[in-house]
Amino acid sequence: MEFVELIKTPRVDNVILHRPFLPTVEGTLCLTGHHLILSSRQDNTEELWLLHSNIDSIEKRFTGSMGTIIIRCKDLRIIQLDIPGMDECLNISSSIEALSSLDSVTLMYPFFYRPMFEVIEEGWHSFLPEQEFALLNSVTDEWRLSYVNKDYSLCPSYPQIVTVPKSIDDELLKKVAMFRYLGRFPVLSYYHKKNGMVMMRSSQPLTGTNGRRCKEDEKLINATLRAGKRGYIIDTRSINAAQQARARGGGFEQEVHYPQWRRIHKSIERCNILQESFIKLVEACTDQSHSVDRWLSKLEASNWLTHVKDILTAACLAAQCVDREGASVLVHGSEGTDSTLQVTSLAQIILDPSSRSIRGFEALIEREWLQAGHPFQLRCAQSAYSSSKQKAEAPTFMLFLDCVWQIQRQFPCSFEFNELFLIMLFEHSYASQFGTYLGNNEAER
Repeated sequence: MEFVELIKTPRVDNVILHRPFLPTVEGTLCLTGHHLILSSRQDNTEELWLLHSNIDSIEKRFTGSMGTIIIRCKDLRIIQLDIPGMDECLNISSSIEALSSLDSVTLMYPFFYRPMFEVIEEGWHSFLPEQEFALLNSVTDEWRLSYVNKDYSLCPSYPQIVTVPKSIDDELLKKVAMFRYLGRFPVLSYYHKKNGMVMMRSSQPLTGTNGRRCKEDEKLINATLRAGKRGYIIDTRSINAAQQARARGGGFEQEVHYPQWRRIHKSIERCNILQESFIKLVEACTDQSHSVDRWLSKLEASNWLTHVKDILTAACLAAQCVDREGASVLVHGSEGTDSTLQVTSLAQIILDPSSRSIRGFEALIEREWLQAGHPFQLRCAQSAYSSSKQKAEAPTFMLFLDCVWQIQRQFPCSFEFNELFLIMLFEHSYASQFGTYLGNNEAER
């Protein structure tokens, strides 16, 4: 397919751009295969470069011969274009709708981008598992790299290389993968240099209603315990949700088989509940009634801050278990691709100063989100403005960034970056300007 086939009117003059809190701009509107561009062709005037993939919804209005297109973006920007001519407005609108709803990932902008400058560092090779392991191996020799998933056959959502206890061989890992949902067996997430305790993550065990047991799984997670120490399993589901999962073939670790581990349930909401909360939050932020009481009421009704509190509480618990209790921790929910990653990431932000540096935070996202299999394409398919509601959509990553911001607001001197850095990550995760956040981070990539 050629992009030109979808562009009915590639250029329109005398278009007026309106953006909140910014002066209006009159200029020429151009449509390319991936961008909507408006330029006034004047010095010191900011141009608009908007990726079609960043567009969440479009609204058309007409007044006489003048048409207006209101574009609501996934990064929550609202842009208004006043276009002379009804036909031009309809053509531009239909072209944008077609270009912003392409199904194939390979048609996205990252596959066509060519830098016009010298690339100093190859981003795809900046944070490799071998590099991370070299740092770990300098302080402990109790862990090893496993290539058991080198062809993604064991677990499609895990990377080719994972870090596991040295005493555990690959044959045992294969058996554990069959016992964990989607093959997501326990792997190392964080090693605490202060006391040698670790944090691992996985998916739920497939115990089912019959209480199925896997001795290999028990051996794997027990291999992370020090002599005479206990561990904590933090389940990010409520007890009822975990029991319901057990009835469907999933479940949780039974104390009789894991006597050295104490299971704690810290309920964190997922998917459709988070998406509805996000939509209500955006509605509250765009309410123009200018009433403080109304704003506070809508904010409370959205439950967004409740979700922030729940995630931070679970992350603080995990950090406390590792640092103060001197215990190893295993974190999982159902799949281990959403709330699990929120908790393990934030716990590292709390515990590890290097994670609060720019490069350390980038490494954290690469390790705990991209390589850990968070389904960005599904979760960030739409934002708060789209009329189509898909079941798998959820602002999981955005909620994580909000939690980081909350910590940063309390301890600003402990971070090497500010909120602008977090905003940039949020925009890229929804707009897919770079290939990093483009897919579901599974073997199909």
